[in-house]
Amino acid sequence: MVEIAPSILAADFTRLGEQIAAVEEGGAAYVHVDVMDGHFVPNITVGPFIVQAVRRITKLPIDCHLMIEDPDKYIGEFARAGANMISVHPEATSHLHRTIGFIRQAGCRAGVVLNPATPLSAIEEIVKDVDYVLLMSVNPGFGGQQFIMSSLNKLQRLRALLQSCGSQARIEIDGGISAENAAVVAGAGAEILVAGSAIFGQASPAKAVQQMLQVVTEAQRV
Repeated sequence: MVEIAPSILAADFTRLGEQIAAVEEGGAAYVHVDVMDGHFVPNITVGPFIVQAVRRITKLPIDCHLMIEDPDKYIGEFARAGANMISVHPEATSHLHRTIGFIRQAGCRAGVVLNPATPLSAIEEIVKDVDYVLLMSVNPGFGGQQFIMSSLNKLQRLRALLQSCGSQARIEIDGGISAENAAVVAGAGAEILVAGSAIFGQASPAKAVQQMLQVVTEAQRV
């Protein structure tokens, strides 16, 4: 089953409650929150207080992608703020296995993230211990970027790796996802599609979610 996780990075924060309600109505399965610290990636976005605000206005699971250095320091704060899923980058932590353990101890589903240039080998030893793998199909830091086409091959290889290891981890993909390529990435193995501007940049975010789901559903029937 393919699910949509709208990224509020592209939302209008003056109407955040309204826009989250719209994507929820459209069939979104998660609310995706991109957390950037200006060090690990060249941008600064939001912190636990925004997650706390989002928690008050939706019952959807909150999916926090931590693009920050030393994420261990903040996992507890994001969990207490209402996060249900927390993902981290192997490059951002010295002891990835322990960090995944911290996420689980905080009561959240644990994910690991692969940047475009990060090889699959970086997560081979952890794939049985995570709930999902987030594959970045753009370089992290900014929304509205163009999908990196080589991500499709990497996505297929990631699916094969998980199957060969007997891992039950789901595959999430983020970066340049739209109604135009949703069916292709889903066909290559992605199960959770993160989309920002393709949803919140539209006149009706609810219809944008519905369209993306429809495109994937129709492609899977063929």
